[in-house]
Amino acid sequence: RPYLVALVALDPDELAAFAAEHGLEPDAVPASPQMRAAVQEAVDAVNATVGPVEQVKYFEILPHDLSQETGELTPTLKVKRNVVAEKFAPLVDAIYARAGE
Repeated sequence: RPYLVALVALDPDELAAFAAEHGLEPDAVPASPQMRAAVQEAVDAVNATVGPVEQVKYFEILPHDLSQETGELTPTLKVKRNVVAEKFAPLVDAIYARAGE
């Protein structure tokens, strides 16, 4: 792929705090413009510290956190990259398609 994209999983505790602070229902936070702006700000801050090839060009916020129950994390809470890549392949493909890969 020509550039990096990211799938963003929100921490449930941070999500609840963000919802309360912005007067949103917790279930509505991942799709909210306020959360998208907050994540974009964080991505921009990280992108400023790395070279162009290492920068995240586009991202999507996942509707739920990664978990052991859904098979996306190991018992030591490491991401099972192959599982996540397979499970979210349609979303990643859509990100690249929307961006005009």
